[in-house]
Amino acid sequence: MAPSLDFSKWGWVKLSSNSTSNSRKGNPVVVTMENPNYSVLEIDGPDSAFQPVEKDRGKNAKQFTWVLLLKAHKAVGCLTWFGNSLCSLLSSLKKRLIFCSIENDSDDKSMKAKLLFRVIVGFLFMALAFLSFELVAHFKGLNLNYFNHNHSNFHVPQTWEIKGMFHEAYVKWLEFRVDYIAPLIQSLSNFCILLFLIQSVDRMVLCLGCFWIKFKKIKPMIVDGDGEDDLEGSNYGYPMVLVQIPMCNEKEVYEQSISAVCQLDWPKDRLLVQVLDDSDDEGIQWLIKGEVSKWNQRGVNIIYRHRKFRTGYKAGNLKSAMNCDYVKDYEFVAIFDADFQPCPDFLKQTVPHFKGNPELALVQARWTFVNKDENLLTRLQNINLCFHFEVEQQVNGIFLNFFGFNGTAGVWRIKALEESGGWLERTTVEDMDIAVRAHLDGWKFIFLNDVKVLCELPESYEAYKKQQHRWHSGPMQLFRLCLPAIINSKIAFWKKTNLIFLFFLLRKLILPFYSFTLFCIILPLTMFVPEAELPIWVICYIPVFMSFLNILPAPKSFPFIVPYLLFENTMSVTKFNAMVSGLFQLGSSYEWIVTKKSGRSSEPDLLAAEERDSKAMSLQLHRGTSDSGLSELNKIKELQETIPAKKMNKIYKKELALAFLLLTAAIRSLLSAQGVHFYYLLFQGVSFLLVGLDLIGEQMN
Repeated sequence: MAPSLDFSKWGWVKLSSNSTSNSRKGNPVVVTMENPNYSVLEIDGPDSAFQPVEKDRGKNAKQFTWVLLLKAHKAVGCLTWFGNSLCSLLSSLKKRLIFCSIENDSDDKSMKAKLLFRVIVGFLFMALAFLSFELVAHFKGLNLNYFNHNHSNFHVPQTWEIKGMFHEAYVKWLEFRVDYIAPLIQSLSNFCILLFLIQSVDRMVLCLGCFWIKFKKIKPMIVDGDGEDDLEGSNYGYPMVLVQIPMCNEKEVYEQSISAVCQLDWPKDRLLVQVLDDSDDEGIQWLIKGEVSKWNQRGVNIIYRHRKFRTGYKAGNLKSAMNCDYVKDYEFVAIFDADFQPCPDFLKQTVPHFKGNPELALVQARWTFVNKDENLLTRLQNINLCFHFEVEQQVNGIFLNFFGFNGTAGVWRIKALEESGGWLERTTVEDMDIAVRAHLDGWKFIFLNDVKVLCELPESYEAYKKQQHRWHSGPMQLFRLCLPAIINSKIAFWKKTNLIFLFFLLRKLILPFYSFTLFCIILPLTMFVPEAELPIWVICYIPVFMSFLNILPAPKSFPFIVPYLLFENTMSVTKFNAMVSGLFQLGSSYEWIVTKKSGRSSEPDLLAAEERDSKAMSLQLHRGTSDSGLSELNKIKELQETIPAKKMNKIYKKELALAFLLLTAAIRSLLSAQGVHFYYLLFQGVSFLLVGLDLIGEQMN
């Protein structure tokens, strides 16, 4: 008897010649089969073809073949994508090795500073040896997952029959691994997890403090008046303000910074601008002199200063400027780095906070960035700095009246600077140094989250890496120097505790230490020593939650939460290296490298600058009566027509070594079928590879 076929499930109900007509009905069709041994096999899914069928039912060979072909096509597509990605990375690596130079950072010049790279390479070779040993053992019939993860029962079975020298060596290795290596790694990982939890609690407390400030709408208030109206009152007037612009070879940004400062809304007879130029390039000096001369002709009280000997870097530059005799006539000093562009009402928003508050030493404004959406690197930096300003500095300013001075976009009371010892040249973080000393003398700080100053973020990884090295090496130098003064100071005990354990140890030393040790060293090693493992909540849940908290001040950056998490772990090697070099005075930890700028401006700034340039050029041509003025103008024109240098990518050795270490551990994790560990190691290894090949951020001259 022929089998009954019901095609209603397939949607083939209308069998008439005119399928669009519902009124016509086709005649019933009877299908007969001469061979009753075959039947139609209904496939509900891709895997249903492989389900066991009854023995008396036949198989549809054509459908079975199609299912196999679909699965094979899907597998080939995945392999092709993976192969193309791998070939692209290998091609990029080949090009970097052939055409580009190996990065020799300032922190890699001495033999001691190369120790971290050698340690990473040692771990890499050790991981490769472990992986090779485990693979040979696997092919010889030994199970990669022989030991379970019950750490209370570490032993090698005595009933295992020893077959050959390799089996004996493998058993000895397992015994040594269980007895000596696993406890050591587990102890170190537990210690790092404890530090991780303490740092996470500190960050959560800061976030709760920020939420409380937002909820209660707490902000620093001006005593006895509010802003401009109070300034114009007869009982106060405008105090004398000195504005300093320290710079060094800032060819890209000198013009816009000088222009912004010279347009500050403040009486001209109560304001003096100092352009503190440490440039060693004579051409750049001519350009800056020309810009200063232009604004001086417009009636701005502006002075150009250049030191013959650049000692002490920025601290020495500021110290030299403060030693001028005319500084004693000024009450406050505002400092702006060369790429900062304050709004015209900046002084009217900051200086009034000093009135009626004699204990106030510093008013710090927030940074905002003109190029935060330029590339992935600037977006990730914006996340970090938004959290730093809106959470860390705002909370510490409201509840503790203390935070680290940012070195720019702030107004100091000159009396507080002098009584705290002035600018010192002993570290590369002179801003943090003066802030700590002023805090120990009892001065208070205010952070204004609503007052924003436009500036620029580093757009290349090379510039960002050198900036971060200085920012994490300097605090450790300062901690060594300030620790006795903090202990012997007369401030309250809880303030000493905050300075030592929170400000320095937890946020400057512990954070880079556990980030690098836990996620870049211990986690890969646990793949080869399965008896010591990291819980999933340490690898996944808490880091994602903390990254979510970090990204809250910049909600538009939420789609970048995963790249942010991976990139922060990638930067841990630079921060850890800088922390160690600063703490133990290794390498060139005292060397100051100016962060490269691209000179980006907002669209209104560009239009205004073009208009100012055209007017200034016409004025200079009309005023050019002396030969010296004309020769200076010709020199400026010649220098502005320089040809840009060729762009170059670099190879970063430590990042590449860590990339191969993590990818090797990912292969071992894949063999052990550890899902979360494998994905984390894979993506983190790829992020290290991209950074090591200098494929993140826009490259600069």
